[in-house]
Amino acid sequence: MIKKLCCIALLMSVTAVAQEPLTAVPLYTEAELIELIKKNQHLKRVKDDDCQLVQDIEARAETMELPSYQFLYGDMLAYAVCVDRNVELGVYFMRKAAEQGLAPALEQLGRYYDVGQLVQADKAMAVIYLREAASQGNLAAQLRLVNLFNSGYGSPRDYEDAYRWLFHSAVADKKLHQQIQTALARLAEKMPESVVRRARLPM
Repeated sequence: MIKKLCCIALLMSVTAVAQEPLTAVPLYTEAELIELIKKNQHLKRVKDDDCQLVQDIEARAETMELPSYQFLYGDMLAYAVCVDRNVELGVYFMRKAAEQGLAPALEQLGRYYDVGQLVQADKAMAVIYLREAASQGNLAAQLRLVNLFNSGYGSPRDYEDAYRWLFHSAVADKKLHQQIQTALARLAEKMPESVVRRARLPM
């Protein structure tokens, strides 16, 4: 009798758990998603949410054409996060986000063209994407752009802007700060002193 009662109690417990509604994962706001992208945590967040939002993400990328969701969906496709891998379609959505001016998308595509990741290496294309991202204050793009200029790519007409953007960046990390100082010193050697002084003026 005791054994029978235990079995009934267990069955009732399992049934109660099964009847509990599943908690829906709330969709990310634009601001929240952009912050996740800036911290490079967007793909981890999708995986942490057990891939529940794939259809919503796809709809906001394809139908609503929201740049942050285009970038997220592009990254998911490129790296097979919660979807089958499709690099070509992933890069397509990254480009769509970049065309709408999303700085992280511009920086990422510039980086990919610089190193030849997912796309063929193309320094000229890298400069185009990185310059746009750098103008929006993207530090990674600013440093990579200056390094490309220091390596002989790009136009000298863009040196002053690139120097100004990077010079006025605020960086707490000491190692990164040293990298920036070195990059700026090298770029300054390619510019007249008067232009360097002008670029250092408060923005």
